[in-house]
Amino acid sequence: MLTSLTDLPLKKQAGERVTVLTAYDYPTARLLDEAGVDLLLVGDSLGMVVLGLPDTTGVTLDMMRHHTAAVRRGVKRVPVISDLPFHTYDTPEQALASARLLMEAGADAVKLEGGVAFIPQVRAIVEAGIPFVGHIGMLPQSVVIEGGYKKKGKTPAQAEQLIADALALDAAGACAMVLESVVAEVAAEITRQVKATTIGIGAGPDTDAQVLVTPDLIGSFPWFRPPFAKARADVASEIQRAVKEWMTDVTAKPAL
Repeated sequence: MLTSLTDLPLKKQAGERVTVLTAYDYPTARLLDEAGVDLLLVGDSLGMVVLGLPDTTGVTLDMMRHHTAAVRRGVKRVPVISDLPFHTYDTPEQALASARLLMEAGADAVKLEGGVAFIPQVRAIVEAGIPFVGHIGMLPQSVVIEGGYKKKGKTPAQAEQLIADALALDAAGACAMVLESVVAEVAAEITRQVKATTIGIGAGPDTDAQVLVTPDLIGSFPWFRPPFAKARADVASEIQRAVKEWMTDVTAKPAL
């Protein structure tokens, strides 16, 4: 069970897997912390599974600060990673300013999407003493530009670029990096080559850690579930059952 990001290298060296789940509010964060999960991610996926937006590009820095603060109030132990939203890290100066705001809200580390092209931003964050988590592979903030969610690493050129991105993030000081929707063999190779903890999602079984969007895990967002996410509960149906039972009790005619 992690209590600090400094434990990540020790976990990797020992071959111990790390568990990561998303949280966007106080009760979920508290429950996951008490359950013993290793890391929490306040993901900009909240745009879809909390706010009903079509993708993550509409999430703002103020939204991320709001939800990060709520999650921080719910945890006693687990480190919290918070996403830098779309267009809040276009320059190194902006990236650092945005990262500082998330840290002030309660994050223990920040994450941004991209590899080699964003190394100046990464260095600005790391050199300021802020723990950094990378994110390569399928980038949700680029979904509009790319025209959908696409698996990465299918061609030799894509695999080479992913490895270059990972090595660049590693050299810049990332303590971890998310590999999203990456071909399993490529994700495994990256995991072998970098010192940072690799966090897979739809990237096969051979990363150092696995992350899921918590509503996908517990079945609280029934309208969409990615193919790699196995629901371990059916919270949506339980909510509807409880509501219908209560409505029946409220509307039932009293016995004569």
